[in-house]
Amino acid sequence: MSDMKQYVQDVLNLVKQRDPDQIEFQNTVKEVLTTIVPLLEKNPQYKEQKLLERIVEPERVITFRVAWQDDNNIIHVNRGYRVQMNSAIGPYKGGLRFHPSVNLSILKFLAFEQVFKNSLTGLPIGGGKGGSDFDPKGKSDNEIMRFCQSFMTELYRHIGPHIDVPAGDIGVGGREIGYLFGQYKRIRDAYDAAVLTGKGLTYGGSLTRTEATGYGLLYFVQNLLNEKNINIDGKKVVVSGSGNVAIYAIEKAQELGANVISCSDSDGYIYDPHGIDLKAVKFIKEVKRGRIAEYATNHPASEYHEGCHGVWNVKCDIALPCATQEEIDIDAAKALVANGCKVVAEGANMPSTLEAIEYFQENKILFCPAKAANAGGVAVSALEMSQNSERLSWTFEEVDERLKGIMTNIYRNAKANAVEFDEPDNLVMGANIAGFKKVAEAMMAQGIC
Repeated sequence: MSDMKQYVQDVLNLVKQRDPDQIEFQNTVKEVLTTIVPLLEKNPQYKEQKLLERIVEPERVITFRVAWQDDNNIIHVNRGYRVQMNSAIGPYKGGLRFHPSVNLSILKFLAFEQVFKNSLTGLPIGGGKGGSDFDPKGKSDNEIMRFCQSFMTELYRHIGPHIDVPAGDIGVGGREIGYLFGQYKRIRDAYDAAVLTGKGLTYGGSLTRTEATGYGLLYFVQNLLNEKNINIDGKKVVVSGSGNVAIYAIEKAQELGANVISCSDSDGYIYDPHGIDLKAVKFIKEVKRGRIAEYATNHPASEYHEGCHGVWNVKCDIALPCATQEEIDIDAAKALVANGCKVVAEGANMPSTLEAIEYFQENKILFCPAKAANAGGVAVSALEMSQNSERLSWTFEEVDERLKGIMTNIYRNAKANAVEFDEPDNLVMGANIAGFKKVAEAMMAQGIC
């Protein structure tokens, strides 16, 4: 084993020793560090300065109690978190997630990924993540408002336009951001518009922010396909999820001429050989806040199947996992390859397991990793911060054009680094090295801290 491979293994062992139960965090650290060994071999000063040991440790982890009262006057207590991972290149930036699965391991994994994703955008933002094990599903608007107000009553102490700028994530959309911002404004008695992103257009939000992650995913895929001289027109596309990312990935894929034939929610998936009726999906999920099973009742040619993971058994040319982490395991990866899939592009945060990624690479699947392919959301969040600072609002077309440019630059940067280290189709390695280099150099320049 080379000296730098041993160094990486020593750091991985340290992470396991310190956080033995944080499996998600261990996995993402392994995914990043094992792919940057060639970079470490060219830069021995990183080892000398204990850079890996520093970069895997959050700068700050905040946990707090969130007590709130439901509509029946019953008191509930949830746990809130904010992981402020790395601020070497800018204020912490990353979403808030409200979901029963939220724990410290998942948020540290997301925050670690966010550091390098944000670096790839080329914008001056560090990485963080937060949230709560609160489940917004089935709650009334008033219950969600009371929870958000209680959550922000603690979180406000730790955030600010120049410190930490949260956004939305799973379970946190425009409604939740509005309640959070209102409470922050009330407590601080100040209109710090840039303290949260993903806001409504009437109070500092940016056009294109809602569409950004899904659109950005397709812009990244388009760059890949153009380089390979592949036309997306007519290609069969399977999308998991039916939330914000999935909906706008479907929209952009259809605009580009693809035939999107499937999407899902946590209960199951629909298959529509004629192409997904996006208006119907939007109505079910955004207006009724219903379940995707309702789609089949008004679309007789479609099929609904219980079990969300079955979506990966649908034959397709391109797979876009846009639901949640680790939704594609090794069995799903094998099903996709067996059914002729040629491209997998991650719209969710690390939706493929390490074993699945390895299988895709072994079988020459064109794989687009999340930290590069789904960076559009945070990129437009940073553009929202810029507009707030300037007291300006840019047009949809202007923001969209900037988003296209950012996603093109991310692809080219990841590709260039993959080529430099002799693995031209390994965008996982290319993206990890590109994102890591910028953060590492900033940390080195700022001394031991």
